[in-house]
Amino acid sequence: MKSTLTLFAAALALTLSFGAAAQNTRDYHMDVYDAGCKTCHDQGMKRFPSDDACLQCHSMEEVAKQTERHGEEARQNPHDSMHYGKEAPCQECHGEHTAKKALCQECHNFDYPKFK
Repeated sequence: MKSTLTLFAAALALTLSFGAAAQNTRDYHMDVYDAGCKTCHDQGMKRFPSDDACLQCHSMEEVAKQTERHGEEARQNPHDSMHYGKEAPCQECHGEHTAKKALCQECHNFDYPKFK
């Protein structure tokens, strides 16, 4: 009986810690967290959100404009790249609950100081 209670308590603590950790990763998305996980997890909780879920709040045109570069770096815009245009899947670079590396940095050493 004691081992069953211990196992149950450990499972409960682990479950609660995943939910708490997920909500503490991105301060700028706190309003979305308050609305519930399914706001973004439109394909189910065990799958990444679709690009459509991201684009409910983020305009690809606006994001591309915000990350626009000039001069020698003009072609280094991660949201309007020479390889993917404006079609790179959001989840290839951005992770809400885990840190990710920008897709461009698999082959290039571009510096994206504001990358999150």
